[in-house]
Amino acid sequence: MRREFSIVPIAVLSCLGFAFSPTRTPAQANNGAVEFVARATPSGGLEEPVRGFPFFLLSKSFEEINREADASVPKPDKDAFIDKLEVSKELKAWMKKNHWLQLSGTDFIEKVKPADVIEVPEFFTAYLHRNSGYQATNFPKSKVKSSDATKDPAKAAKALADYKEAVRRYIEQNPDTIDGIDLELAESDPSVKWNALQAKRGPELRRIALDLAQSKYLVARTETDLHGEAVLSGIQPGSYWLSTLDVSADVGDARLRWDTQLNVRPGEEAHVALTNVNAVGLHDSP
Repeated sequence: MRREFSIVPIAVLSCLGFAFSPTRTPAQANNGAVEFVARATPSGGLEEPVRGFPFFLLSKSFEEINREADASVPKPDKDAFIDKLEVSKELKAWMKKNHWLQLSGTDFIEKVKPADVIEVPEFFTAYLHRNSGYQATNFPKSKVKSSDATKDPAKAAKALADYKEAVRRYIEQNPDTIDGIDLELAESDPSVKWNALQAKRGPELRRIALDLAQSKYLVARTETDLHGEAVLSGIQPGSYWLSTLDVSADVGDARLRWDTQLNVRPGEEAHVALTNVNAVGLHDSP
């Protein structure tokens, strides 16, 4: 028995195929894409592609995300820290007034005024020790006698006040004699403890920032190919940031991070070139 085969025109098949193919919604049709290339140039070298490196498309800059994380973690109370220090009340008052803890370095010396040397016991003692071996012939001589402290306290107090006033005038005439008093204040310097207290906050800030970036603000993620190129498609129109978060791309001595803003327009492809020029900065370590 011979079977009859009907021939369907190709044009009809094409129509049927089109009819059963998935249709895109108007919103999907308006989506755009991001095509980018990442290249880094080490010092004295040639530009090289950043290969196999993860990039994140964020709806908020990573810099802003870090600020959001910073606001969510309470900062150590500097005044409370100062109150617990085993130093004179005058030094505590000076630290609070100047919003300063480090008792060393050029910046510290510039903050110390002649009156501070006289009023803060630690500064006064450090100044006398520092200058004891270099006292000029016109350096004030103390008339304070240890015996007066018990026999005539009032006389001893006046002699000390007169001596401090003479030292204050000498410092005003010779301000460079304050230089080096920080060498005598090493044991009183609380900045190391303060910095350690602040450093404990760092890992928690990093954890929160990365969590926010990869959950709340993540739009898409990709990795570059061997040419340092990548494409992100199906991106809704809007403003975004192409970021490497807190990880740097290391090419030679170039350690680059990006947090680059871009705009995606309906139905268009945004093209971005990431280089040393628009990187966040150079870093000694990732």
